[in-house]
Amino acid sequence: MKKLIFIRHGAVPGNLERRYIGRTDEALSKEGISQMLSLKERQINADVIFVSPMRRAVQSARLLFPDRELQIIDAFKETDFGIFEGKTADELADDEAYREWVTSGCTADIPEGESVTGFKERCCRAFESLMLLFEDGKTYAFVVHGGVIMAIMERFFVPHHDFYHYHIKNGGMITAQVNGSDLIPL
Repeated sequence: MKKLIFIRHGAVPGNLERRYIGRTDEALSKEGISQMLSLKERQINADVIFVSPMRRAVQSARLLFPDRELQIIDAFKETDFGIFEGKTADELADDEAYREWVTSGCTADIPEGESVTGFKERCCRAFESLMLLFEDGKTYAFVVHGGVIMAIMERFFVPHHDFYHYHIKNGGMITAQVNGSDLIPL
């Protein structure tokens, strides 16, 4: 069996303020550090640890897996929220582009940012290439962003659900096993 553990990084100040935080490279807040230390108490063990290069993910991984080698995967960066970056929904309420994006179910392209389709493809392509390296009997941890987890789950999890079904809180975790090219929840 190949076991996978998907961990969303701990909270950063922007998460706590409900801001769109994608390319902004914030460090963990005190609450985010506490979330990771609570998760560490579960004694999560992994043979290989894949991490987004962003500070919040690396910091989370170091709290969970001190003294372990982290494999940084650039393709696991969070989405670039373009002109929405760093703002809250309330601050964007009068922005026509934001209203159009929300009306599209948050699937339209983000002005001056990354397309949702492009973001999902980037994450899933990287994940697929890593799946080719997975070995039976090993556990692989992914300390990444909520959007990265949601993109991978939407594409590979069985039973299939839409992107937003897989939203998890900061410091949350989902476990799965690999079955061919599918992921089965544990």
